[in-house]
Amino acid sequence: MAAGSEPSDELVALAAEAYVYGYPLVRGLSTVEDFMQEGVGSLAPAPFNHFAHDGGLASPGTHLGDVSNDTVLSVAQLDLSGGPIRLHVPDTDGAYYVLQFVDAWTNNFAYLGRRATGTGEGDWIVAPPGWSGSEPAGVRGVIDAPTSVVSLVGRIACDGPDDMARVRALQEQFTLTHLEPGTHRTGLPAPDNGVPEQVRFFERLRVWMADFPPAVADCAYQDRFQPLELLEEGPSPYVRADPALVRALVEGMAQGRARVEEAGRADGASGGGWRTDTHLFDYNLDRFGVGTIDSPEWKIADREASYLVRAVAASGALWGSHGYEAVHAHTFRDADGHRLNGAHAYVLRFEQPPPVGAFWSVTMYDVPDHRLVENAADRYTIGDRTPGLVRADDGSLTLHLSRERPADRAASANWLPTPEGDFRPVLRLYLPGRAVLDGSYEIPAVERG
Repeated sequence: MAAGSEPSDELVALAAEAYVYGYPLVRGLSTVEDFMQEGVGSLAPAPFNHFAHDGGLASPGTHLGDVSNDTVLSVAQLDLSGGPIRLHVPDTDGAYYVLQFVDAWTNNFAYLGRRATGTGEGDWIVAPPGWSGSEPAGVRGVIDAPTSVVSLVGRIACDGPDDMARVRALQEQFTLTHLEPGTHRTGLPAPDNGVPEQVRFFERLRVWMADFPPAVADCAYQDRFQPLELLEEGPSPYVRADPALVRALVEGMAQGRARVEEAGRADGASGGGWRTDTHLFDYNLDRFGVGTIDSPEWKIADREASYLVRAVAASGALWGSHGYEAVHAHTFRDADGHRLNGAHAYVLRFEQPPPVGAFWSVTMYDVPDHRLVENAADRYTIGDRTPGLVRADDGSLTLHLSRERPADRAASANWLPTPEGDFRPVLRLYLPGRAVLDGSYEIPAVERG
């Protein structure tokens, strides 16, 4: 490419493809960095191979969108470059929890917990790629990690502030121990600081793509990015890159970002105007460990199409779980298609309880930030674990969504406060039943009261 020439449309299009393909890797590992340096949300920073535990359920002071008010987070970033880690899990006595293992490319490749392995006490070995050591005595099994950096995301069900003592006691029993102490660990390789900010994304992608290779089929796909110099090793080619290449990368990044945003807005509404994420995490096509389901039902058939789905998931639901672990559904509109707004009162009537193996809840968020909003009742979630719910004689349950507390006693017991402006309820289904997963269960529409 001659210096100063304009980039070809083909090169810009290739850069857009590279952005979509590589966005999950860059977003995920950038979040790993943030987690260790500054913390994320209400979680304090923690070094590699140490848990950070949330101290309570989310509240309006939790400055994160779409944060769950059902579970308490325990998160660790694992660096396996120096050898395996021994993970101890406590006995939760039947209570719901999940430990989700996410590789550098944001693939969910293993699960421990009530659905996957039960709730008994035990030890597991988390092994780096290519590990050929011997499994120590007394462990339940080995979790083979596809990349040497792994995000371990734990969620422990909590029934409210009075239940936090139990949760804290469990958190203290989740431990990580080096199986081979004293060995050197490399962590995350550092991109070249001399790369201009406008192409820093591609520098991170170049460096991290080399250190955390994907599955073989994905390696074959990413070979196409050679003209973008993404496969160059050693000193960064972007420090003094051809201006035409820089323009191609910048324009391609803008196009790729727009593609991801548009796909994230795509209409996926089910009955009643609810949009579900049942198959948002089906982009993992190659890496199936403990607790995963390796079947066509949970795989996107088109590999190239999976890259866009993966980018959408990383953008809006980073470190979310497969649909067979939990399904989230949300809506912005009532049964007549109007925007949900605190100026009106609404009802959400369940003729039968949602089919779940664990529990379900509805959590209220504002728009557009999707955050919990303070209310006088200090109630942000309502569901089958909420004490005092009033059901009709026929067993149905009607939830009341409104800004002001209903005067009727039964309605007041079933009240979920809304913010003043537009709002967005999220229905979470933990261990969803078959009717949820196959789409035969239709979530009832929110109706104007």
